[in-house]
Amino acid sequence: MLAGTGAFAVRLLVRSAPSPTTSILRGLAVVLVATAGVGCGGMAKTDNAEGVKLYQQGNYLGAVNSFQQALAKQPGNPDTFYNLGATYHQQAKLFGREADQQTAEQYYHLCLARNPGHEACQRALAVLLVEEKRNDEAVAQLNAWARSQPTNPAPHIELARLAQEHGNVQEAENQLVDALAVDPNNPRALVALGSLRESSGDQAQALANYSRALAADPQQPTVAAKMASLQASQAAAYRTAALPPSPPPLAVAPPQAPPGNAAR
Repeated sequence: MLAGTGAFAVRLLVRSAPSPTTSILRGLAVVLVATAGVGCGGMAKTDNAEGVKLYQQGNYLGAVNSFQQALAKQPGNPDTFYNLGATYHQQAKLFGREADQQTAEQYYHLCLARNPGHEACQRALAVLLVEEKRNDEAVAQLNAWARSQPTNPAPHIELARLAQEHGNVQEAENQLVDALAVDPNNPRALVALGSLRESSGDQAQALANYSRALAADPQQPTVAAKMASLQASQAAAYRTAALPPSPPPLAVAPPQAPPGNAAR
């Protein structure tokens, strides 16, 4: 099954040189993306890194302050706009403040105005719109992204998530097929399509999709476990099918009447 809204983890971005504190942190909602930063950009990167650390600690006010300092040193940086949006978005979820939700949306739009192809921001904005029950706007936003970047499979994958969450499995499959038409070996699309097919009972096709996904990216232990489970299930089904049929039950003769009751 494709992940629902809860699986759209908010990821904070820091453009920085690789280091123990700015590596990709797998399994957390916060992910640091490493690239080079120098001059004022390098100073802003330090503030962004500090902001991410504070976010991880649950100090959202401190995180906002650090991101604002980064923005002052590097005005208009789309990653910093995204980080601010993600922090206010998280606050809105935790504390239910409408003002935080509105501020998050504003920062997401500022990010996308400067970098329309910012995938994390596109995804986060779609999540925010769905949370506000503005599903049509979310679909329109993702479709616009797909039109603006026809060689990018990511918009179709996000549209598939949204379609499946609303029960439209066929549309989800169509979007994933579109994603694979753009990038035939995209692991995310292959895993998502395999999950859909597994849920529909098409184990053979699900195995084929998972196998291709692992060939493209072997570092997917969850997918490997899914494959092993499906293969074991198929092997058990084959063994059962190969067993000889059970013999029919023996016919039991009706009991004879006692001699004393014979007709005279």
